[in-house]
Amino acid sequence: MANTAAGTDGPRRRVPSKDAAPEVPVGTRWLNGDERAAWLANSAIMISLPAALDARMQREAQLTFFEYMVLSVLSEQPEHTLQMSELAARTAASLSRLSHVVGRLEKRELLTRARIPGPGRRTNAILTEAGYEVVAAAAPGHVAAVREYLIDELEPHELTALRRIGTAVDAAIKRAQT
Repeated sequence: MANTAAGTDGPRRRVPSKDAAPEVPVGTRWLNGDERAAWLANSAIMISLPAALDARMQREAQLTFFEYMVLSVLSEQPEHTLQMSELAARTAASLSRLSHVVGRLEKRELLTRARIPGPGRRTNAILTEAGYEVVAAAAPGHVAAVREYLIDELEPHELTALRRIGTAVDAAIKRAQT
């Protein structure tokens, strides 16, 4: 596919017209065949895996994958409590998205929110006993899905590479955000 971010051909000049797509900047570093194949395979992980985990989690535990991740992170914290901003960071969510989901989970009495005393608007999310029971019951199904869709499909050296790749990508994203 020429002139696309995932294309392999170099940029071509286009004759400008009212309906023409914008010109591709000269000097764009196009992906070669191997890079494009790696990118598309990774895109499948980024798009298909969360969708599959979400569908299965909803079917088996009546939770979205993101709701499960919120409850799971809280279940691993001392006193099952974490400041909302830290919970957002650990689940790679905006505070707005997290607040919306936490509101739904509060209505189900799976967690509560409590303002942190002192200056500023700081709030803790606190996993309830019912929330802990729900996440503990959902965890075996989640682990089974992760194994089925990813872990058991890879050789030990591939798992090592996947961990290294994930760590490098996460670091690059964090560098770009600062």
